[in-house]
Amino acid sequence: MQYGAAAEQAWYMPAMAVALAAETAAERVERLASESAVVVFSVSSCCMCHAVKRLFCGMGVHPTVHELDLDPRGLELERALSDLLGCAGPGGAAPVVPVVFIGGKLVGAMDRVMAAHINGSLVPLLKEAGALWL
Repeated sequence: MQYGAAAEQAWYMPAMAVALAAETAAERVERLASESAVVVFSVSSCCMCHAVKRLFCGMGVHPTVHELDLDPRGLELERALSDLLGCAGPGGAAPVVPVVFIGGKLVGAMDRVMAAHINGSLVPLLKEAGALWL
């Protein structure tokens, strides 16, 4: 019986998997952003995303990277990130990625990360989050 197999799969589906399937894109962004000290939401073909990832790696920080173009729900996540940043988002004039979270808190896009790096506030943020031990 087909419905029996589907019922068995639902029966054995872990509660966490059911909860994750029901979470909104904004909730997923929040959860992913809080799972690591440094989280970068990126698109694999984006040169600015590559630059911010290289910046962190050059500092000895290895961020958790979520490539939105490789995620089945990537467009939804990009819209949620756009809402967080308060910009036009997908299809709009301004690109949304890269978006960086440090210690679970939104830092912002490339301009904010570079400004923090230049003014010297990036290293203290990384130390506070436990991503840098210098």
